[in-house]
Amino acid sequence: MHSITAPALTALVWAMAVLTIQPAGAQQPLSDRALVASARSAAPASISERATIVDLQQRTLHEGTNGWVCMPDDPNIPNDSPMCLDEPWLGFVTAYMNKRPPEVTRIGFGYMLRGDMPVSNTDPFSTGPTAENQWLADGGPHIMMLVPDAELLNEMSTDPHNGGPWVMWTGTPYAHLMIPAERRR
Repeated sequence: MHSITAPALTALVWAMAVLTIQPAGAQQPLSDRALVASARSAAPASISERATIVDLQQRTLHEGTNGWVCMPDDPNIPNDSPMCLDEPWLGFVTAYMNKRPPEVTRIGFGYMLRGDMPVSNTDPFSTGPTAENQWLADGGPHIMMLVPDAELLNEMSTDPHNGGPWVMWTGTPYAHLMIPAERRR
């Protein structure tokens, strides 16, 4: 895998901020050790132990060797939602942040095994619930999957409550598969 570029890290940090609601009142900053532990809790240890860990200010807390990037939970955002992303997901986030269609050329995976931040299931750029955007207060722990051929997602459910995988942001260039998983402690 290639090393993570500064623009990819910037996009990842901004995605965490843009996709969420910021409640009033900031939390106390966590120690670097606590931030690393939070970030590593997002994915299986076989991935997160060798991943690059960055904090919300883009500071590298641990230089990884496997091409994955993990970020800790932001305590100012509802829910516990650290994440670990592979290279295709980092490219996806960069495209998302620039509001351009992603170029998904291979399968990509992202882990959020602690849970999800509040997000719309239908509108990639929604920042709060509406009558139409199928707002999820917590999508629960999950694995995210990108596929190079979005047509393959057309036969999948879009219902996040169906008990199995579903397509988030269907009908948009940002459609991807959400796979429910057991919560990592």
